[in-house]
Amino acid sequence: MPLVTTKEMFAKAYDGGYAIGAFNVNNMEIIQGITDAAAELKSPVILQVSKGARSYANHTYLTKLVEAAVIEHPEVPIALHLDHGADFDICKSCIDGGFTSVMIDASSHSFEENIEITKKVVEYAHDHGVVVEAELGTLAGIEDEVQVEAGSESYTRPEEVEEFVSRTGCDSLAIAIGTSHGAFKFTAAQCERNADGILVPPPLRFDVLEECIKRLPGFPIVLHGSSSVPQEYVKMINEFGGSMPDAIGIPEDQLREAAKLAVCKINIDSDIRLAMSATIRKYLVEHPDHFDPRQYLKPSREAVKDMVSHKIINVLGSNDKI
Repeated sequence: MPLVTTKEMFAKAYDGGYAIGAFNVNNMEIIQGITDAAAELKSPVILQVSKGARSYANHTYLTKLVEAAVIEHPEVPIALHLDHGADFDICKSCIDGGFTSVMIDASSHSFEENIEITKKVVEYAHDHGVVVEAELGTLAGIEDEVQVEAGSESYTRPEEVEEFVSRTGCDSLAIAIGTSHGAFKFTAAQCERNADGILVPPPLRFDVLEECIKRLPGFPIVLHGSSSVPQEYVKMINEFGGSMPDAIGIPEDQLREAAKLAVCKINIDSDIRLAMSATIRKYLVEHPDHFDPRQYLKPSREAVKDMVSHKIINVLGSNDKI
């Protein structure tokens, strides 16, 4: 099938109590690993591209790689999504360039400015058959070119969501309930140690999520900054020459609980990068005479596939949904 929008995906996910994984892509191996996992597990999937990825790999290369994935896996519903579009121009460029979904992130602006910017994108996107994700509230952390200092984040205000969705016409809404961008989501001081001595971050604000659901019944909610930062990969990176002290992510059981509610899209990025980086580091240390990128990218592609498979089954619950 051709690329699809997220509209039908989200409707089915909402009713079925699961979420669709949105995975950031920037090269061939990542796209292959993600879509191979989705095909094996019969899961719909969202491939998303950030401004940084477009700068790194070029819009044309990325869209053609995604087209190749569609050809290889015609049975899998795949949406191509712009992640964190900062303004109308980049959203327009992606809409004109074949994307089926775009995010306009005007959450750093005032409420009224956010509405004005988002509405402009929605009108253009809908005229071209493309759906729009918007955002209320801001997440701390760093991911690609998105950077919010700790202490400057703000939870979504549930009392604003109805007016925002009504006035903008957006198709889904990213909210802030305590997730955070990047692999270093929380400081050690923000966490507590459990009985095993592992740092555990503050729990997500399910009260905020539940109040948003009450005010927007049946409307798809999105969570950004939802990587869990698997400690086995952090340990592997540190063991094979890296330095990632106190890299802490969102507990997967909390994300699974959110997916059973109204959260229809969960963004997962850092976990893929960790799996890929750790596997490459380990391979090169263990095979110092190897220089061919195909040699170390092959196992890293498998690591991406394994990571995505785990997320589909244990976090998203989107397996066997096509």
